[in-house]
Formats: sequence, C-alpha cells, structure tokens
Amino acid sequence: MKKAVVGLLAAGVFLAGVGTAFAASWNDLGTREISGAVLTEGHYRFNPPERNHGSFEWEGSLRDKNAGDGHNGYVRVRVEGHDWVRYYGKQGKTVHLHHSNWEGSQRYTDDADLNVCVDNAALARDECSRDQHISTRR
Repeated sequence: MKKAVVGLLAAGVFLAGVGTAFAASWNDLGTREISGAVLTEGHYRFNPPERNHGSFEWEGSLRDKNAGDGHNGYVRVRVEGHDWVRYYGKQGKTVHLHHSNWEGSQRYTDDADLNVCVDNAALARDECSRDQHISTRR
C-alpha cells in the first residue's frame, strides 16, 4: 500500500512539473512587419509565478528597413492592459532584443499585446503594425 501511495505521489509531482514546463516553454511570435521596421525570429513565454516575477518574456531581432529615412523602429509591449512600453532599435541596424514585462501587483502575467512601430518624431503619428494579442489560461 505504501509503495502505491508513493508511486501516485511521484506521478503527481512529475505531472505538475510537466505542466509548469509546458506553461513556460518558448512559443513562436512570428514576424511583425511594417514599412520601416521588422521584428523577426521572435519568441515569447509566460513565466510561472516563481520565475522572473511571473513575467511575459519575449525576444527577437528588430531591423530598421529604411536606414535613410532618419526614423527609428521600436517594439511596443503592454501587459495586463497597462501602458505601452517601448524598446528602441538602432537606425540602419539590426538589434537583438530580449525583455521581460510584468505587472507588479499580480502574481503572474497571462495577457500581453505587442507590435512594431516606426517613430516618426513630430512629423506625423507613429506607424505601427497591428496589435498582436497574446494570452494564456493558467
């Protein structure tokens, strides 16, 4: 009887670990592109509460597609419906970005929006790709 209980307990711990590993595995973000900038090789994951504040973690390569226009590309991220945060690239270059975003008053993040924009300075409104809504159910 004790061996059966220990076996069931071990199986439960294993399955819980598999569930946590699946929830924190990397997912494909795809390519986000507009006329002046592109985010490629993008991946994201929603971390469990005990890792990195339970954050939305993402990475990708941001490339300025039009080096001569004088405008910079950036990735815009918002979690849990809060304000957008900008992560700028470099004019005429490709930069690798890897960041984590979270809402401090929550145990974990399960809702994020992301897009790619070009900063048009004061000339006109910034041009952005469509928002990509990403969520997970825990």
